[in-house]
Amino acid sequence: MDIIRNNEKRLDGLEQLRAQIESGSIAPIAKTMGFDMIELEKGRVVMEGAPGRNVYNPIGTVHGGYAATLLDSACGCAVHTMLSPEQGYTTLELKIAYHRALTDASGVVRAEGKVLTFGRKAAFAEAKLTDESGRLCASATSTLLVFDLNQVQPRAGAG
Repeated sequence: MDIIRNNEKRLDGLEQLRAQIESGSIAPIAKTMGFDMIELEKGRVVMEGAPGRNVYNPIGTVHGGYAATLLDSACGCAVHTMLSPEQGYTTLELKIAYHRALTDASGVVRAEGKVLTFGRKAAFAEAKLTDESGRLCASATSTLLVFDLNQVQPRAGAG
């Protein structure tokens, strides 16, 4: 799945994500981790998931990677909504702060991502992860590289 490069209709980022949702297509990571995008507008997205014991770590709580994945996805997809049909992006930096442990008793968790600034070469976003009771569980800031797809060189050995 590559909705940026497989964009025959030349949709902008927001339209790409809307088309993905309307088609019922789910990103492989979202399927693996059990979360979904439930709200979408220019510069903002909301993801939801219900962490279960399948994402527990050895100390009896949800692995921090679950929260990090939701927060990274929320930041990235918020930036994705700002892209032109000729642009792509990738995360350069992600800083996570864990405020409260997640367990299967946390219920449905919600990651809200917002774009702070969007420039020609870089974007900055933030996201907050709350549990079903609305308590802050984790937060993140992200720096993302924005690039022109026409200037991206194929990787060596890529077919």
